[in-house]
Amino acid sequence: VLAEQDSAAAQQYVRQGCPTALRADLWALILNISNQPEDILYYEQLKSNVIQHDLLVDSLIYKDVKLTASNDDYYFVFEDYLYQVLLCFSRDTSVLEHFTYSSATPPKSYIRGKLGMEEYAVFYPPNGVIPFHGFSMYVAPLCFLYHEPSKLYQIFREMYVRFFFRLHSISSHPSGIVSLCLLFETLLQTHLPQLFYHLREIGAQPLRISFKWMVRAFSGYLATDQLLLLWDRILGYNSLEILAVLAAAVFAFRAVNLMEVTSLAAAEAVLADLSTLKVMPLLQIFLFATVT
Repeated sequence: VLAEQDSAAAQQYVRQGCPTALRADLWALILNISNQPEDILYYEQLKSNVIQHDLLVDSLIYKDVKLTASNDDYYFVFEDYLYQVLLCFSRDTSVLEHFTYSSATPPKSYIRGKLGMEEYAVFYPPNGVIPFHGFSMYVAPLCFLYHEPSKLYQIFREMYVRFFFRLHSISSHPSGIVSLCLLFETLLQTHLPQLFYHLREIGAQPLRISFKWMVRAFSGYLATDQLLLLWDRILGYNSLEILAVLAAAVFAFRAVNLMEVTSLAAAEAVLADLSTLKVMPLLQIFLFATVT
């Protein structure tokens, strides 16, 4: 597949998961990232923009990395990579193009002294995306695959404009966060009606617990090897719907314990640690198990 450089074949291949040694090249092929000299030059220009101009958003990025990745057993070593990627990302105006197929609109600011004058309105931050708590966790797992900052940057940017932006904007798209929430609740009601209503009765809405997993695409919750297996399927099927299926599968796996809890805090405690879970067996049991 790699020798042929066939993107569609690579996408089919990773649906079954892919060898660790080949994952970086296969993902790059699926995302059509080749890291040409002009791409490296573009990244260097973004880096010089970071050095020349400070933005208020930079403080949000620093704070987010410190609060999330820096405290994570898997990702704290990549702190420097995260800054290199996220600071450049905030200045990349090519990211604005994804708003043509997104229901969101980029925030605007005005040149100093020209407040309210539309002709002096500019997008701020330049990429139109304000980072939120946990944003750096979209990048962190990719650091295991790509050690060259320019390639890491391009992979992340493509992953964001294809997939991740849908997890924090309201839309009717099947991979949008609203559709994922609906799919999660529908699966839970269909397959585990008793559990669903038990949690509802005690005031522990299942979605309150699973929402944070889906918004971060499970990054920071699963062990890294398991997370990469999950992201293989996102790329392979070109869809985020598997996030909702996995969230429901986690509830199914812990159903016996959850049926015994009597409060939201207790339910959260049962589901607090997902780092020992194996993604593929969970999904297979949930999707294909026969009810006896």
